[in-house]
Amino acid sequence: MTDAHLHIRPALHADSTALIAILHDTFESTWRPQLTPAAVAAYRQDNRPAAYVAERGHLFHVAERAGTVIGLVDWQDDFVNALHVHSAHARSGAGTALMDLAEAEIARAGFSAVRLETDTFNTRSQAFYAARGYIEKDRYPDLEWNSNLTTLLLEKILRRA
Repeated sequence: MTDAHLHIRPALHADSTALIAILHDTFESTWRPQLTPAAVAAYRQDNRPAAYVAERGHLFHVAERAGTVIGLVDWQDDFVNALHVHSAHARSGAGTALMDLAEAEIARAGFSAVRLETDTFNTRSQAFYAARGYIEKDRYPDLEWNSNLTTLLLEKILRRA
């Protein structure tokens, strides 16, 4: 389902609570089932979403529908650090719109390709990126979660305008 009333814009400081909630939702719906109890405890103790939003939230772009922030994208240079859409809004077009923006801005900055990471267990994200033309370039141990996960490095060659 897509909604013509989706609005993509730069994040505002006032979005911080919504951004943290989206990151927590993604953790609970996608990551937590894959992690060891120790990794889950470390995540909660470190309050990773709040720290991430405090550090980089001012650089995010958000998807907003009916006045509610439902997704975010964060990139630096040619690398997409994060794409998250609240699970209640999955498959609504928000992820596509956010990635369209990130890829366009990365191309506008002069990069010929865009890179990002996902994990092997996350087949939904792999299918999303494959449909957008991303291909696997490498795989390596995911050291962030200390849970014996494997990270995939994906890359998409960008078209020249």
